[in-house]
Amino acid sequence: MAKPVLQIIVGSTRPGRVGRAIAHWFRDRAEQRGDFDVELIDLAEVALPFMDEPHHPRLKQYVNAHTKEWSATVERGDAYVFVTPEYNHSFTAVTKNALDYLHQEWQHKAAGFVSYGGVSGGTRAVNGLRQVVSTLKMVPIVEAVNIPFFPQFIGEDGTVTPNDVMNQSADAMLDELAKLTGALSALRAA
Repeated sequence: MAKPVLQIIVGSTRPGRVGRAIAHWFRDRAEQRGDFDVELIDLAEVALPFMDEPHHPRLKQYVNAHTKEWSATVERGDAYVFVTPEYNHSFTAVTKNALDYLHQEWQHKAAGFVSYGGVSGGTRAVNGLRQVVSTLKMVPIVEAVNIPFFPQFIGEDGTVTPNDVMNQSADAMLDELAKLTGALSALRAA
């Protein structure tokens, strides 16, 4: 039996971002555990324009090639982890746009969050994301990785050196994602 697919979505596209480095650390942690086949999805590479579909996403009547490709990518996933910075007490517009493009593809799948920022560690961004993913019928999990004052964990070579709290939080989130992904599989199959 094939492993479920965990898609780690990098939610920042700005030059000089650290989201990709954080996503690489988390991907490596997830791969070491072996519960999922893991894919890294960088929204900078996906490069969706602002929503330009004429029909509501719930109809799944996509006309643009970029939407059809995005739909196929997200449909492959069984669970998601959103790696998000906090911009002005919220998550990025590119993440919201990527979520809004689709509807059915997200349903009945678990969602976890790795956030980073200043003193709040991106928790306000995650609070906003939880509302959006819930509306799309995803199931957000409580366990999360919140990284306050993130520059201290980024080396000169751009790699992340996590502390024990980050690793323990990642493991707790991955445990919960694995359980919930299995439990939701019957809903996805229906």
